[in-house]
Amino acid sequence: MSQNPPELRPDLAPRARIDIAESAPRPHQPRIGMVSLGCPKALVDSERILTRLRAEGYAISPDYAGAEAVIVNTCGFLDSAKAESLEAIGEALTENGRVIVTGCLGAEPEYITGRHPNVLAVTGPHQYEQVLDAVHRAVPPAPDPFVDLLPARGVNLTPRHYSYLKISEGCNHKCRFCIIPDMRGRLVSRPVNAVLREAERLVDAGVKELLVISQDTSAYGLDRRHDRHEWQGRDVRSHITDLAREMGSLGAWVRLHYVYPYPHVRDLIPLMAEGLVLPYLDIPFQHAHPDTLKRMARPAAGSKTLDEIAAWRASCPDIALRSTFIVGYPGETEAEFQTLLDWLDEAQLDRVGCFQYENVAGARSNDLPDHVPAEIKQERWDRFMEKAQAISEAKLAAKVGRRIEVIVDEVDADAATCRTKADAPEIDGNLFIDEGFQDLSPGDIVTVEVDEAGEYDLWGRLVS
Repeated sequence: MSQNPPELRPDLAPRARIDIAESAPRPHQPRIGMVSLGCPKALVDSERILTRLRAEGYAISPDYAGAEAVIVNTCGFLDSAKAESLEAIGEALTENGRVIVTGCLGAEPEYITGRHPNVLAVTGPHQYEQVLDAVHRAVPPAPDPFVDLLPARGVNLTPRHYSYLKISEGCNHKCRFCIIPDMRGRLVSRPVNAVLREAERLVDAGVKELLVISQDTSAYGLDRRHDRHEWQGRDVRSHITDLAREMGSLGAWVRLHYVYPYPHVRDLIPLMAEGLVLPYLDIPFQHAHPDTLKRMARPAAGSKTLDEIAAWRASCPDIALRSTFIVGYPGETEAEFQTLLDWLDEAQLDRVGCFQYENVAGARSNDLPDHVPAEIKQERWDRFMEKAQAISEAKLAAKVGRRIEVIVDEVDADAATCRTKADAPEIDGNLFIDEGFQDLSPGDIVTVEVDEAGEYDLWGRLVS
């Protein structure tokens, strides 16, 4: 069976980062390590688990050697993700020996214990209490009530200046290639006032960019019948439009991920034109041919989507569109794939990711006829990415000479690594400042003039 290498997978979060200074334990303080795999939604779960552990008196270890037990938060999105999770569990067992497994792959405990029978416990996705119980059994807590206070923004596994904000769990779609609803259940949205309180706390703690995530962001609040809650004296619906508008008033960049192209998405575009929300939409189109989409059980059609894209750009010319696609889906003919290439030519998306179809245990697509041979999947992926790269290069070249705002992610001896409003962390491109950057710090938002463009990245100079 062909499997996607990690660099081709669309489900990866930025690498989890543990602040070594903050994680230094006091004498005799129990220490727990964390390996977080998979998507940003799993990264948020890891942050919640570690925040609870910190409040209970545990120190967070940045390495295996310093930990008395290790939690591995797994991914089960694709068979390649499952293989990566099993490998990570094995490494943790070798390096530490005391391992607690959680996350999406934990929904299949026999799959894990069949390969690694010596793990201490296995829990499923977002089962926080069960994870804590397993930690208590393995490493009893020893809290100090004078120092173990819940930090204002909890434990963060991303840099201090941006944070993922999960607004719901689960998904109501039944895409044939996806088993996430089976692992994480149907849509369960958080109350809008709870989400906004968390967003406000993050911004007050210094976060400059909020990355809104869920399995289906545009469906937020549907399960709650878009109920209303009071927020700062206003009556606000649990609805993505209301949530985005209120979040945009907090003073941070707001970036929307995993947005299905429902008709009401067009109501978000004026918020982007006004500057309340970043002009950026991450929409998983997956394909363009109607027959392929039908076999995928996807709720979209390529021609209608092109009309929506044109309307979005008419309302907000600076909007950046990001999407992911699957090539080599069962039954995909050369004509269907050519339709996808033609659609991409017309859509002119700014940021594109693509992965080759692979079977996933439990997915209904496994039983479809006419699976595409591995060599054809690879050839189509190469052609797709060649076209996507050419589009990206042309779009970036058009930015040369423009003045734009960027956020600084990292500063080293050579340059400041930044992102434009069209770039999400670690999945899109960067803008580099290699002169006069020495006084910049991560989290700074500055204006630059673009003076060079590549296939995926930009270079610029500071504007005084």
